[in-house]
Amino acid sequence: MPDIYAIGDVTDRINLTPVAIAEGHTLAERLFSKHAPRDWAYDTTPKAVFFSETLASVGLTEEEAAKQADLDVFTASFRPLRQTLIGRDRKAFMKLIVERDSQKVVGAHMMGDAAAELMQGVAIAVTAGLTKRDFDRTIGIHPTTAEEFVTMRSPTRQVSRAS
Repeated sequence: MPDIYAIGDVTDRINLTPVAIAEGHTLAERLFSKHAPRDWAYDTTPKAVFFSETLASVGLTEEEAAKQADLDVFTASFRPLRQTLIGRDRKAFMKLIVERDSQKVVGAHMMGDAAAELMQGVAIAVTAGLTKRDFDRTIGIHPTTAEEFVTMRSPTRQVSRAS
C-alpha cells in the first residue's frame, strides 16, 4: 500500500528512540522536503545499557568482524583517576576492533563510568570510517578515561578471519 509507512519499533530493526526519531525525520523529508533526505547508518548506531557499570558499543563485535577480515584487537583495563580519588576499585574496560589490512576501526566497546557519553563521540569516528592511525594521531585529554581510546598502541591480540 503506497500510503502506509512504518517507522520505529514496529519495524523491529533497531528498537531505540533515537532511531525512531531519525526514521521519522527521514520519512518527513522524503514526503515533504525539496532536499534529499538525510543519510544515516544503521550499522554504526551506538547502543548503551545503563546499569551499575554502563556498557556501550558501536559497530561490529569481535566475532562479527572476524567473519569479514583479519583483526587487530586493542584493549585497555584500568582504574580511572576519578575512581582512584574517591577510593574505589572500579575499573573501566575498553576495546577497539580494527581490520588488520585497512586499519579501519570497525567496532568500539566500553564498560565503565561515562561509557555512553564516550561512545557517542567514538561513534562519529567509526561512522566516518576512521583508521587506527587517526585515533593514534589524536592527542588525548589527560587525565581522562577517553584518553585511553587514543593511547592504545599495541594490539592485545590478532584474530584471523573465521572460516
